[in-house]
Amino acid sequence: MPQRRTSPSILPFVLVALGLVLILGAGVWYYNMTLSPPELVQPSSPVEEENYPDIARVSLADAKAAYDTGSAVFLDVRSADSYAQSHIPGALSIPLAELPNRISELNPSDWIITY
Repeated sequence: MPQRRTSPSILPFVLVALGLVLILGAGVWYYNMTLSPPELVQPSSPVEEENYPDIARVSLADAKAAYDTGSAVFLDVRSADSYAQSHIPGALSIPLAELPNRISELNPSDWIITY
């Protein structure tokens, strides 16, 4: 009986092609993650400053000096949960939504720095 000739399997070629696609994809990913410059985050426009031009902004250096000397009251207007996670030591916590009802807790003659 004559021997039957079998055609070569295409499975090895498919596996090699799949491997090349994976290697090429990994190279593209590596290029995008490490070699391309990172996107710059643009700061949002200071809407509060535009709406309240008569309220002076405090520089970080001035706020630090006021903290060190105790010449200002730091008012944390974030949520109570955010305040509980971390806050400036000694800062008062009055969430912004509660501020109209609790404004009497503040002395208007004090220098109040909100954050």
